[in-house]
Amino acid sequence: MAKAPVAGRAKTRLCPPLDHDQAATLAEAALADTLQAVAWTPATRRIVVLDGAPVPWLPGGFELIAQRGASLGERLSNAVTDIGAPLLFVGMDTPQLTRALLCEALERLADPGTDAVLGPTEDGGYWTIGLAAPDPRVFDGVPMSRLTTAARQRARLRQLGLATTELRALRDVDTFDDAVAVAALAPWTRFAATLGLLSAE
Repeated sequence: MAKAPVAGRAKTRLCPPLDHDQAATLAEAALADTLQAVAWTPATRRIVVLDGAPVPWLPGGFELIAQRGASLGERLSNAVTDIGAPLLFVGMDTPQLTRALLCEALERLADPGTDAVLGPTEDGGYWTIGLAAPDPRVFDGVPMSRLTTAARQRARLRQLGLATTELRALRDVDTFDDAVAVAALAPWTRFAATLGLLSAE
């Protein structure tokens, strides 16, 4: 799930201290890191479910589907329907993602005793959710971008009778402090290099 890195629409909570152009530049770097990590996995399909117009940053080997719906929950549900296959969602807020983290999630999801996987974030949300069978009802009634989002998502998975495996927690990038912390955790990323250049301006 991704938002096109357009100034004034992407990573606006980083402003200030960044301006909107700088925030969009950092968002593009985070997206590039995420797509690279996904490209290195053994996934049979790699799909960008996009909010916005496609631009040259989309690498080869990725399908493109437009996001549909008003709320994030609706867009996730519609993406499940559009894809119609087992899937692992990731967003663009965790540029520290690695091939190893994603492969671990895919391996857990492939376990016969697992119906879903959930990777929480430190702020109460989640960085990934995977479904062994596509079920758009998974997101019904789950409020997104809240301190209780992961807890409510777990409860919804239990309500549907889905055996869920919990993945390790990550810090996502919502604020500038988050950006600095994540860059320090993953200094090899384009995200960290871009933040360093922007901070030096």
